[in-house]
Amino acid sequence: MLDIQFIRENAELVQRKSEDKGYREVAVAELLRLDEQRRAQLTAVEELRAQRNTLTESMKGQKPAPDQIAEGKKLKETIAQKEAELKVTEEEWQTHMQAVPNPAFDDVPLGGEEDSAEIKKNGAQETGAKDHLDFAVERGWVDFERGAKVAGTKFYYLKGDLALLENAITQFALDVVLKQDFQYMTVPHLVNSRTAMGAGFSPRGDESGNEYYVEGEDLTLIGTAEAPLTGYHADEIIDEDKLPLKYVGYSPCYRREAGTYGKHTRGLFRVHQFNKLEMYIFCAPEQSRDMHEYILRVEEELWQALGIPYHVVNIAAGDLGAPAAKKYDIEYWSPVDAAYRELTSCSNCTDFQARNLNIRVRRKNGSVEVLHTLNGTAVSLARSLVAVIEHYQTEHGTLKVPDALVPYMGGKTEL
Repeated sequence: MLDIQFIRENAELVQRKSEDKGYREVAVAELLRLDEQRRAQLTAVEELRAQRNTLTESMKGQKPAPDQIAEGKKLKETIAQKEAELKVTEEEWQTHMQAVPNPAFDDVPLGGEEDSAEIKKNGAQETGAKDHLDFAVERGWVDFERGAKVAGTKFYYLKGDLALLENAITQFALDVVLKQDFQYMTVPHLVNSRTAMGAGFSPRGDESGNEYYVEGEDLTLIGTAEAPLTGYHADEIIDEDKLPLKYVGYSPCYRREAGTYGKHTRGLFRVHQFNKLEMYIFCAPEQSRDMHEYILRVEEELWQALGIPYHVVNIAAGDLGAPAAKKYDIEYWSPVDAAYRELTSCSNCTDFQARNLNIRVRRKNGSVEVLHTLNGTAVSLARSLVAVIEHYQTEHGTLKVPDALVPYMGGKTEL
């Protein structure tokens, strides 16, 4: 959620930036009308409460006169009516506030997915490899058929060497991130609606959302450790000298993948459950742009060490989610598809998530303000396996273990 004062002072900018992101239902003028109405109603309610308190004070220690009783009754009824009107306005105001996305930075390209801009490239663009799913199925490493029998389509079992390889990638990535002084955390796999919505994920009942909900409970299965990591410091004030706080969370991720028709979905690339190692940073507002570049450098270090060719893309405004002011994607080069495919991302959410969940920083001078949050994928394991299989096949039909992973595979160099 944005600061209402910022919206009041920058109404045209917020409207334009919302439309740049594709949020054409945002109506800043209506929001400001409701804001003005809400403030007027709140002032009126507070004045009536003050009158009631004055009347109550005047009746202390004596029997109330009939006119005082009548006035008290009338005030009670009027306050109840005005509070009910205020509640309706506040609910409408809140709905409009939650619809406004975080404005994209000025260096974010305008347009949709196709307008995202490549900013750097690493590695060669070779072609001619076997599809990862065919390669893995032939070796008995993955079983989608039994996954479907147990849970439905796009669920799967990893087996044998491929399951061990996933573990090796996790351990390698965790070692790299821990050397950057991130604190490792396991996280709850379910979050309540306040946390989910505070982190920017779809509210219950939004059919376009990716989330699985628990029937009869205020709980949502997480689509990423970003959600519980965002909520970790909810309603807290953190001293400035403790920032930045850097966490890395490991979790399964559950996604409905609604609305993915036409996107690349084969095999492990797009599934309903996968494991992921997620970096998360809480920092002072003036630190967040540098922290964003820092997370990107850590992600690049991982893929350079694994020898996977990639490029980095500055995601266009129309392809950004509500919380992100700027987002980088790392896309690996697929020798099977002769195209780049999304591998990891990292986002600067500025104060959007932190304001939702009331996470603030206490400055050295004693002042308190909303801090900034950032997130970035260290490794998304299913897609990481796709990239490794595509790039490390040998002419003998084996899979070479990337050098960086050999120590985590018990010394094995081929599978």
